[in-house]
Amino acid sequence: MRDMRGEYKVPGGKLVAVDVEVEDGRLAAVSVSGDFFLEPDEALADINAALTGMPVDAGVDQLAGAVNGALADDVSLIGFTAESIGIAVRRALGKATGWDDHEFDVIAARVLDPALHVALDEVIAREVAAGERPPTLRFWDWDSPLVVIGSFQSVRNEVDPEGARRHGIDVVRRISGGGAMFMEPGNTITYSLVVPTSLVEGLSFERSYSFLDEWVIEALADVGVNAHFVPLNDIASDRGKIGGAAQKRFVSGAVLHHVTMAYDIDADKMLEVLRIGREKMSDKGTKSANKRVDPMRSQTGMTRDAILQSFAASFAKRYRSSESDYTSEELAEAQRLVDEKFATAEWTHRVP
Repeated sequence: MRDMRGEYKVPGGKLVAVDVEVEDGRLAAVSVSGDFFLEPDEALADINAALTGMPVDAGVDQLAGAVNGALADDVSLIGFTAESIGIAVRRALGKATGWDDHEFDVIAARVLDPALHVALDEVIAREVAAGERPPTLRFWDWDSPLVVIGSFQSVRNEVDPEGARRHGIDVVRRISGGGAMFMEPGNTITYSLVVPTSLVEGLSFERSYSFLDEWVIEALADVGVNAHFVPLNDIASDRGKIGGAAQKRFVSGAVLHHVTMAYDIDADKMLEVLRIGREKMSDKGTKSANKRVDPMRSQTGMTRDAILQSFAASFAKRYRSSESDYTSEELAEAQRLVDEKFATAEWTHRVP
């Protein structure tokens, strides 16, 4: 029997801490605390009692269900939830982890074929799941134009083949869901964050998006952008949408979370290549020639390289991290995946 402690900071809310012991495979001496608000006060004892005796292998949903089932209808949890208590319990038991439990590799932007970056998402995720590489944040840079479509998007619904041919733009399908990314050299800011599943233990997909985007909201503030998260997967400022995220959870034990933000996109060209872009731009009333989508450039006044460097510094300031790079084996495996999967018609057109 030993005393264990777990903490969880609710995104946009309060800190929840749980001290707990284990006796005969069940929770004992449970004590929930934090800077949250709870009315009435007596409900805290009901929460502790509900968790006491729960099996150590109970998941977040089961723990949260026990808490909710023990609370009267007039109880108010302010700044936290039964789910957040469950996550804190799982962290105390070592089943879930927090940011401070990890040291991250950070890979600076390196110019590669953009299809190679798509493949590296899969390579790095496999390694993180297997414990062969620490959680990794890597920034993209690329040397040729590409449309990267979401795993479940229809090629013919998203891409105008004539426009793509005219501008020499290929199409690659990525492994995560979400929308199409129109990528020319220097026109977006894109990064991938790969973490162990334990970091998002107990979080729904929607909550995990905001949780994994917390650091970049702070990084945007560092470059002068007052940004906020917009469910399900968008990041916006006071002047509109900046970018969007996509995510994939691997059963092997890793989560891929990547974000693309518009730096300086040629909207006219994008409208000729992306069908869905025509609808979106029409909704925004964008009709003038040579219109550019440039929230990161116009709102910061900074070069793209300067923003990338600032983002990396913001992440390093917030979390334990060290500079890293791709290994020759990782690049070779990514190239193999490009040749055998991502560059094939079978993969690209698996949703016609």
